Amino acid sequence: MKRKPKFVLPTKYILLIMTGICVVALLLSFTLNIKGGPLNTIAGYVFVPMQKGINTVGSWVVEKSDNLKQLNDVMKENEELKAQVDSLTSELNTIKLEQYELENLRELLELDQKYPSYEKMAANVIGKDGGNWFTNFTIDKGTEDGIEVDMNVIAGSGLVGIVTDVGPNYAKIAAIINDTMKVSGMVTSTSDNLIVSGSLQNMNEHMVIEFSNLNDKDNEVAIGDPVVTSYVSDQYQQGILIGYISSLEMDANNLTKSGTITPAVDFEHIQEVLVILNKKQTAED
Repeated sequence: MKRKPKFVLPTKYILLIMTGICVVALLLSFTLNIKGGPLNTIAGYVFVPMQKGINTVGSWVVEKSDNLKQLNDVMKENEELKAQVDSLTSELNTIKLEQYELENLRELLELDQKYPSYEKMAANVIGKDGGNWFTNFTIDKGTEDGIEVDMNVIAGSGLVGIVTDVGPNYAKIAAIINDTMKVSGMVTSTSDNLIVSGSLQNMNEHMVIEFSNLNDKDNEVAIGDPVVTSYVSDQYQQGILIGYISSLEMDANNLTKSGTITPAVDFEHIQEVLVILNKKQTAED
C-alpha cells in the first residue's frame, strides 16, 4: 500500500504567517503600552481637552467659592463696622445730650448767681401749649415744693413769666410773650419806666415783643439798651432782665415813645427754669 505524502507548508507561507503574527503582536504592544500606542493617541484627542475643561470648571468653581467666602467676610466685617458706628453714634448723642444738659445747668447756675438776693428752686418743663413758643407751659414742681401763684419764673438770661396755677406736684406758667401779659419795665440806662406787652404776632414775625408809654423827653434811650422789671411792678421782682430795645419811635402824642424789645430768653427752647420763691411785696400786703 502506497503511503500518502505528508502535507508540508511551504517555507514562504510559514514566513508570511510569522510576519503576520509579529505585526499583530506589535499592534497589540502599541495598543496596550501605557506610554504610547493608538489608544493613548485617541485619549490624547478625546480625554485631554475634556480634562482641561474639567480643570477650567474646577478652577472657576474654586475661584467663585473663594470670592464668595471673601464676600461673606466683607459683609460680616461691614456688619461689625455698622454696629461700631451705631454704638459710637449713640455714645456721641449721649455725650451731646449730657453736654447740652450741662450747659443748661451752668446757665441756670449763672442765672442763680445773677440774682443772689432771691431764693430759687429749679424745675423741669413737663408740658406746653401747642405752637412753637413756650407761651403757657407746665413744670414738675408744685405746692409740695413751696411753689405758689404769682411767683416769678426765670430762665436763660432773664424773665420767663409768672406762676398762674399750682397743684401738689405741678405748676402752670404764663410767659411774658403771651398776648395777655403786661410787665412794668424800666430802661437801665435812664431809669425811665415803660410797659412791656406780649405779642405772639411780633414773636412769629420778628421774635420781639412790644413796649409803650416810655417817657424819654431827653432822647437818651437808644436801641440796644437793657430793659428790666421795674420797682413799681406789683407782681414782678425788681431788676430782672426782660430784654433789649430793638426799635424805638415817637408816639402820635409827641410825648411818649413805643417800640419793640428782643427778649433775653429763648422762648422757643425752654427745658429748665428757676422759680423765685420770694413773692413781690406791695403796699397792700
